[in-house]
Amino acid sequence: MQSKLPWKSVGNVLAYKLLNLSESLLSPSLPSSCLLQMAEKATRGTQDVPSSSPDENEFPFGYPTSISEDVPDAKYLCSNCNNILKKAMQTLCGHRYCLSCLSWIIRNNKNPVCQKCKEEDPGMLNEGSLLAEERAFSDAAINKEISELKVHCGTPRCNWSGIMKNFEEHQSLCEYALIPCHTGCGQMVMRKKLADHLENGCINNMTTCQKCKQMLPSNEYQKHTCTGNSVKEQKRTHPDASSKEKQNRSVPFNSKDECCFSEVGCSFRGGKEKTKEHEKTSVGAHLLLLLQHIKQLRACLCPGRAANGLIPCFASAESKVKTLERKVSDLQVPGASEINGDLEVDCFPLSSLVEEESTLQRLVKEKMISELESKLQVFENIVAVLNKEVETSHLEIAAFQRQSELDQNMIRNLELKIAELHRCLTQKDAGLSRLHKSLQCSEQASYDGVFLWKIMDVSRKLQDSVTGRTISLYSPAFYTGKYGYKVCLRIYLNGDGTGKGTHVSLFFVVMKGDYDALLPWPFKHKVTFMLLDQNNREHVIDVFRPDLNSASFQRPVSDMNIASGCPTFLPLSKLQSPKYAYVKEDTIFLKCIIETNS
Repeated sequence: MQSKLPWKSVGNVLAYKLLNLSESLLSPSLPSSCLLQMAEKATRGTQDVPSSSPDENEFPFGYPTSISEDVPDAKYLCSNCNNILKKAMQTLCGHRYCLSCLSWIIRNNKNPVCQKCKEEDPGMLNEGSLLAEERAFSDAAINKEISELKVHCGTPRCNWSGIMKNFEEHQSLCEYALIPCHTGCGQMVMRKKLADHLENGCINNMTTCQKCKQMLPSNEYQKHTCTGNSVKEQKRTHPDASSKEKQNRSVPFNSKDECCFSEVGCSFRGGKEKTKEHEKTSVGAHLLLLLQHIKQLRACLCPGRAANGLIPCFASAESKVKTLERKVSDLQVPGASEINGDLEVDCFPLSSLVEEESTLQRLVKEKMISELESKLQVFENIVAVLNKEVETSHLEIAAFQRQSELDQNMIRNLELKIAELHRCLTQKDAGLSRLHKSLQCSEQASYDGVFLWKIMDVSRKLQDSVTGRTISLYSPAFYTGKYGYKVCLRIYLNGDGTGKGTHVSLFFVVMKGDYDALLPWPFKHKVTFMLLDQNNREHVIDVFRPDLNSASFQRPVSDMNIASGCPTFLPLSKLQSPKYAYVKEDTIFLKCIIETNS
């Protein structure tokens, strides 16, 4: 990266170069070729001399992805070079480019269009896809994220690693980087070996012999032997001149220091510190003094040299001096500052300073207006991009709302279907339950008037009867014949009526059957109840005949008639007594016999 010096430092450098040029033009001992070389170097200034460090063009189209420690995200890549973005710019279409890539595309195409938009959907190209520098703005967020990426140096044998914002600084200091020799010899040299190259191998690193004034490369200068003694003779011939020169050089240290531009008309005198301050603050004044001095030199040199036939030689120098004048005139510098003191004198009158100050203020205002206009343009571009994004967001939200409505309708339809299926499933479950119960009844039913009822979990069911959870139990239906009466038994383990809490109550129930219309009514057959002793010792038997006037034995109108039987069939104490085997393995057996012949 090119080093960016402060403006005053650049001005001082240029001022010293111009001062050296003027001294060289006044020196009669140097040949005209040397004068032209020095004028050419001064004209080029610091910008045209090749730098020993890599500049911004080392990676002109983004940083290579190979220097990243991790694979970079797609948002960090340029839409043109596909490298990591360098000075990321975002266009109105939302894609990102390196600043150099965007400038190159706009410069080399008449109507540049975003390549990404063309690749994604050629049919959707619109005005937002056109590329222009005023239609793009710097993407500060992405630049900040890229500056924090972890990277390493891509130069072989260099072990440096860090973050992207320090990468370019390292590139300007990397000892293993290949850089062009700043003398223009055309060789690429490793930075840490540049000194050896300049000393031993560079053909353009010329050194002037002080004896014979011959310019030689450094490696030849070390072997050069010169027989000339012009310098010694000059010293012998003019011994007083050298002593006077030494005296003149020692004078500034014994008195107030003069400004180093006193030779071109600066009359400032003061201490060392004030002299340094004066040189820093009076750069513009010194440049104007040098400009006047160069004009005088040109006016003096051209006529005299023409008489000796040296016009072609100085014609080039004159053109270069004119170039210097234009460059110096183009520099807008502040006027010399006024410094108070006994021996301090300003370089220019107050009127010139006021005029320059007003000019400077006008230029500053114009620059501020230009910057504000450019910022306004950037903000307008940002607003345009944001408006486009808001419009896109509105469209997406509307699409989401439409899709949400469709989804809600679908969910409602599915809920209705689920509810309908649930009702069907409930009905089927009920049907299956009825079928299962009917099947179970069919399996347990008898058709000869004799029924054996097995009741399991007697202790639990007795407790449920005591607590009132399940007061009574119904037996499966059985029949007196295949087409006979349909009847069942009902038992109260904790008793009912007069036997509640003391006895087991057992009742007979006449049920509504399929063939009741063909049977004689009321029911009048004798019924025998038996509680079987599982050791076959002492069964409990009770017999009763139906009361023909009771509604319990009439033809059923509902599913079953009122139960009728024995409320005090068996005392609970006898049921639970260990002397009897009525309950065994928590199971009892009840038997009912209907005499159909009576």
